[in-house]
Order: sequence, then C-alpha cells, then structure tokens
Amino acid sequence: QVQFVESGGGLVQMGGSLRLSCAASGSSFSINAMGWYRQAPGKQRELVAGITSGGNTNYADSVKGRFTISRDNAKNTVYLQMNSLKPEDTAVYYCNIEGVVTTTGYEYDYWGQGTQVTVSS
Repeated sequence: QVQFVESGGGLVQMGGSLRLSCAASGSSFSINAMGWYRQAPGKQRELVAGITSGGNTNYADSVKGRFTISRDNAKNTVYLQMNSLKPEDTAVYYCNIEGVVTTTGYEYDYWGQGTQVTVSS
C-alpha cells in the first residue's frame, strides 16, 4: 500500500516564497511522473509544473522563471519552490503522482488533498 503526505502552503506577501512538498511512502511501488496543479476560485484546475522519472520538467508559462519543480527519488518526494509570488498565484495547489504497485502491476494516480496558497498584495 502506498501512502502520500502533502505539505506546505500558507499565506505570504507578494514577492515572497513558499515551498510545497509531497511524499510517497510504503513498499513495492515505483513512481513515474510527478506534478503540481492548481485551481483558483471559479477557474479550472491547471498544470503548474511536472517532472518525469528522468528529470525532464515542464512549466505553465505563467510560472516560468519563478517556480521550480524538483524530485528526490531517494525520498520519493516532489517539491515545488515558488518564488516571486504574485496575487494571481493564489489557489489551492494539488500534488499528483503517477506510478505502479510493482507486486500487482496496479497503476495508481494519486491526487493530494490540496493545500491553500494565498498571496496578498
């Protein structure tokens, strides 16, 4: 069984920084893609950043140069470092992890419970 813990988020002033993390634990599983999504009130959920098992990354245009996604494979953890935050970054941020339970071949697609990021002006 695979378990996940999402943490980080909070209230920050414009120009500030926050770091989100999402960790997987358990046994007999592998992780493929990891990513962060966000959903602002009245808007659809959108991809913020993603990272493949090989370390390739992609970002939404709105966060390029400000946000950095990274992963620690030894800790089965994905991070989102958010710098130069803007009020329009305010949203609920969700972790997404895709992988396989190696003993059964079951492909999982985990979504975190979401963490609120609020940027004040």
